[in-house]
This record gives sequence, C-alpha cells and structure tokens, in this order.
Amino acid sequence: MFVSKYSNPEFSPYDDETVPDTTVPGNWPAPTVTHALSASLSLPGSKSLTNRELVLAALSDGPSRLHSPLHSRDSALMIQALRALGVGITEIPTGNAFGPDLQVTPGELEGGTSIDCGLAGTVMRFLPPVAALALGPVAFDGDEAALRRPMRTTIDSLRALGVDVSDDGRGTLPFSLYGMGTVAGGEVSIDASASSQFVSGLLLAAARFDNGLTLRHTGEKLPSMPHIEMTIECLAARGVVVESPEPGVWIVPAGPIRAIDVVLEPDLSNAAPFLAAAVVAGGSVTIEGWPETTTQVGADLEQLLPLFGATAIRKDGALTIDGGVGVVGGQRYPGVELDLSTGGELAPAIVALAALASSASTITGIGHLRGHETDRLAALRTEINALGGSVTELDDGLHIEPAALHGGIWHSYEDHRMSTAGAIIGLAIEGVEIEGIESTAKTLPQFPELWRTLVGDAPLTTNTLGLL
Repeated sequence: MFVSKYSNPEFSPYDDETVPDTTVPGNWPAPTVTHALSASLSLPGSKSLTNRELVLAALSDGPSRLHSPLHSRDSALMIQALRALGVGITEIPTGNAFGPDLQVTPGELEGGTSIDCGLAGTVMRFLPPVAALALGPVAFDGDEAALRRPMRTTIDSLRALGVDVSDDGRGTLPFSLYGMGTVAGGEVSIDASASSQFVSGLLLAAARFDNGLTLRHTGEKLPSMPHIEMTIECLAARGVVVESPEPGVWIVPAGPIRAIDVVLEPDLSNAAPFLAAAVVAGGSVTIEGWPETTTQVGADLEQLLPLFGATAIRKDGALTIDGGVGVVGGQRYPGVELDLSTGGELAPAIVALAALASSASTITGIGHLRGHETDRLAALRTEINALGGSVTELDDGLHIEPAALHGGIWHSYEDHRMSTAGAIIGLAIEGVEIEGIESTAKTLPQFPELWRTLVGDAPLTTNTLGLL
C-alpha cells in the first residue's frame, strides 16, 4: 500500500530517491449525485505511452524530450529504474498543470543495481530485456501484490536469449539477471496468453540486440492486441520497422533507435470512469484532447458507452458522452453481451455499468485480468456481490444479473481500476465507501479531486488539476 503525494501539484514525484510506501487511513466516501452533470475535463498523458516512450528514449541514439508525460506512481517507478541503470532523466518546467516535460539522455547501461517494480506491469515486463543490455547484476522486486503477477514468460524468454536469470523456479518476482552488455537476439517462441506486455517488452529492446529478434507467440489467444500495435507504432516513429509476416509473429531488425521529441496523448483508459459518470448521472461529460486516431484501447469507449443508452459526440478534438437523464434520473438501460479481449483494462468500468443495468450482461474475453494488479474477475464479483449484486465468475469473464444494490465498503485490492469502478457505482448507490482510494495514484494521482469536483461535491481549487 502507498500514499500518493502526487495529487499535490507542488510535488514532483522525481524529487525523491524512492517512491513513498505508506498508507492513507480511513475509507473514501464515494460521492452520490442527484443531478445531471455538465463538465469538461483534460487528463494527463497515457501511462502506456509514457512508459513505452521512456524505454525507447533510454535506448535511443540521442536525447529525446517527452512533452505532457504522465506523472504518477507507475511512471515514477519507471524513471527511478532507468536512472538506476544509468539513463539521465531531467524535468523541464512548462506550466502544464499535470507536471513538467521530461528530457531523456541515454547513457551506458550499468548493472550493479536493484529495481523496484512496485505494482507496475510495464516496469516488471519492459525493463528486464533492457537490463540484459547492461553490464552487471540487476535485481527486480516489487510490492507484495506484484509477487503474484505472472512473470515466467519474461524470465523464460530471456533465458532463451542466453541471459543468466535466477528466480529459484518461482516464475515471479523477485528475480535477478546478470547482463553482459549485449544480447545476441535471434529467434524466440513464447506464450503471451497472460499479457501482451510480454511481447511489447521484448519488441521495445529488440533493435538493440546484436541480431535483432524474431518473436513467435505460441499460445491459443493473445489479449490486448492494441497494446502491441501501440508498441509497434512507437517503434516505427523512431525508425524501427517491425514486420509481422503472419499473426503472432514479429520481426525486429537490429539497428539504431532514433531520438525524437514526442507529445503524449491523454490517457483514454483513465477517461473511462469520467465518461461512464455521464451514463449514471445523466447530462454530459467531455474529455478534451481526444486524438483523431490512436492505438489506445480507451478509444473503444466511443462505441461501448452508447450500448448503455448514451450518445457519443466527437467535435473540435474532444469526445463528449451525453447520458440523457441517466440512471439517477430513472433511465434504465439493458444489459450487454460483450467480448472485451482487445480492451480488458476497460472491463472494471464496463462491469460497474452492467451492475446498474435492468437486465443481465455477460462480459467475456477478460480471463487474463486474473493476472493484473489483482485478480480483477474475483475482485469485481466479490465487491459487487457484497453490495447486494449478483455476479457469477466464468472461465473467461463475468455474468451480471440485475439486483438492488446497497451501500457498503468497496475494497480496492491496491488496484486503481477497482477503486474507480467503485466510484462509478457510488454515483447511484448511497453509502459506498472505497478502501484504498490512494491506489489511483498508480496512473491518475488527481482522481479523488477530479471526481469530487466533477460531481459537484467539492469546489474547484488550484489542487483540482485538469478540470476546465
């Protein structure tokens, strides 16, 4: 558990040598609304893009500047880790309410260090291939919950590339490797069924391998393909062209990774609870800076939320969700049948909406969420049912029957998306109290302030970042 200092705009998460690891006492009363919303928000940069660009900038052939990056626990952990490996990262003040730009200067990668992964999948799966390019030992560890996240695919793939890895047979954190300064590369086969991050982690570093990489996925399914497409697009922008001659096979040639300046898109997955709020409360919520085209899975919200009776409007570089009168106003939408295999990180918000529907819903394609920050299927089932819901866990998803919900404690399991799912339900159900709201600092430290202001439960202050 940890407390976020990042919600204070005067605090920079990179001033300290370590990431804070204390606990905020008490539960957070989720605001309930009685009126329709009318709000326009801007959000900080994408976590997925920020951590990919940090890695690529660290491996590039010169300095890169990241404009409007995310400043959160996950990005702080990535920066802390890259600095430990010898990468120079400095802040460039810009006046951006969400924090400074980042100047990344590659250096000679050095071992003899340890890396705290926290609970960040992008750190624990992206950085081991980078650390293999360093000279010397590198140890990886993380939060207690991180020790339950699957890592065997990363460990086995590094061994297949000739990297000396020691994990005592666990297939999880903690583990260590001994970098020799180079990785031969070549052909590797992996089963990435548990997470697309196993593929992305190898692709990000592959151009720096002596012989590049031919990577083959051997599993029956591969979740979150848009995240792999995001990785390939980030590489292409830096001059690394990834070929995919057939589904599940990627070829990365050896060569330089070009240094470029990058403007980060806002995090569209973090937009999910705010846009879902319009469906529950009624009225409209607008997210500014919505990209015309993107590989972020959050873009699917434009098609998903109308399934719950909302209207999606794209205009002047923004996305607006108009929820009509909303659940609070008496509008009951039917349940949905959805395969979310390409956008599993949206599942907690979608399941929260399904729990308020007038008929049954079945959400599939999300079995891999059992290996995320927590077992999200079990967590969603447990917490919704504890509030009077009727959720059944399936092999590959959840089935939700309509039920009269009531207030109670909503546990976060140190998972940011569990916290925000509870906040969505709390809009319509009085007395929902979220344990561990500080978990939202993982990708959106300002969530509690933004949420309370969004629903009119708190005044707009200088600490409420991004609300226009």
